[in-house]
Amino acid sequence: MVAAEAPAALAPPSESPAPSLSRDWADEVLYFVVVDRFADGDPSNNLQVDKSAPGAFHGGDLVGLRKNLDELASLGVTALWITPVVKNIDGFVTGAGFPDWGYHGYWADDFHRLEPRFGTEEELVALVEACHQRGIRVLLDVVYNHPGYLSRYLKNPETRGWLRSEERGGCGPDDVTSCVSGLPDFKTELPEVAKYLLDAQLGWGRRSGVDGFRLDTVKHVDHSFWKEHRRRTREELGQDFFLLGEVWGGDRESLDPWFSGDEMDAGFDFGFQGSALAWVQGRGRTVAFDHYLRSRGKVRKGYHLAHFLSSHDVPGALFQLQGDKVRFRLAATLQLTTSGIPVIYYGEEVARPGGDWPANRGDMPWGDRSLEPGTGLPRDEALREYYQKLISIRRAHPALSRGKHQGLMTDGDLYVFLRHEPESGDAVVVAVNRGEAAASLSIPWPEAWSGADAEDLLEGGRLSAGPSLEVSVEPLSARVLGRAR
Repeated sequence: MVAAEAPAALAPPSESPAPSLSRDWADEVLYFVVVDRFADGDPSNNLQVDKSAPGAFHGGDLVGLRKNLDELASLGVTALWITPVVKNIDGFVTGAGFPDWGYHGYWADDFHRLEPRFGTEEELVALVEACHQRGIRVLLDVVYNHPGYLSRYLKNPETRGWLRSEERGGCGPDDVTSCVSGLPDFKTELPEVAKYLLDAQLGWGRRSGVDGFRLDTVKHVDHSFWKEHRRRTREELGQDFFLLGEVWGGDRESLDPWFSGDEMDAGFDFGFQGSALAWVQGRGRTVAFDHYLRSRGKVRKGYHLAHFLSSHDVPGALFQLQGDKVRFRLAATLQLTTSGIPVIYYGEEVARPGGDWPANRGDMPWGDRSLEPGTGLPRDEALREYYQKLISIRRAHPALSRGKHQGLMTDGDLYVFLRHEPESGDAVVVAVNRGEAAASLSIPWPEAWSGADAEDLLEGGRLSAGPSLEVSVEPLSARVLGRAR
């Protein structure tokens, strides 16, 4: 067997996580980092680094991420998702028209070793512990569907029978047996293959102390595997070990087969990016967008949708908006005031331009800070402050993360909705104006405010209680209003 034995066990992580880690996952704000592109904390592990090449390693590592966790903590995020850390293939592929390496972590060559360019197991444990000290949970990205191109699993006589591949044949036409992007496909239906992969990945979960997994390419592995995966994660990693799955193109309805079988806790809602960006650009009716946001609340009870504006697999939101930061702020407002787990893609909060692949995986901008690989890349600190404010408001108001959605004004360019969480009594009114002219909001004073005054949570200021709530919303701007405290 290849790598049949796991590395020697490390000292277990601290058993006293911060009390705040008992939060409901519905209340988390998740920050997604491609480890190689964030921060280089240990130049000694740099190998074949070329910052000028879009497909090469750029030098980011676990030490760099740990040393710069305050960048995340001060933003207000409460959970961190990192790309896979297992040893990736040594070489590169050229199908994209340029040398493309496994800097992203998704092209495994050994599931039992950590990629040396990212650091050591001790440094992974140290990262998780440092996150927990700041009240930040950690999700580790894991891949069960495939190894990397021409990995040793395909070359080794003992394991090549575990795989379908374009070289050996067997790639099928359906989701489970297809060879995604030409990658070798593990026959996870074989008990010995499933056991090998589960033992390896759960070993990382156990030794590192992470709080959950982000599951790659979920629909390309059959349901029986995911049921066993859930059983073992609960048995070996804890009943609360969180599973966030990527079902490509997923939405509330298409994710339900995995929720109904209790195979994972949450899945990505791929529809949010397109719906939100279309609306802020005036390309969709407000009533239709309201219907979409309301429908997201119908996700199966106890399960969650995670929604993003940008990711490593799609063109970034700011790029799609052609650099229009004003409308990008509106999209961020919508993301952070609606239900689901908002996912912030590293650097978009400081206006990292993103772009289409591979530009959507650019380096974290650090401005004047002497921090590779993104030193000198410009940052928009005003945009970051806006994100800080939005996140702070979301964390202070359970109505925004767990409340029910009610459209109040859904005709024209001014969109107004109420988020109300009956259990706590919290209620927030969100008004977003995508139009080029100021618009007036006039609705009955929300019953949930019980006749109390209101306050502008974004800009400050008090609004006196009355029979109606009447405010003006400037062009291309938003108001977020809550009961005065």
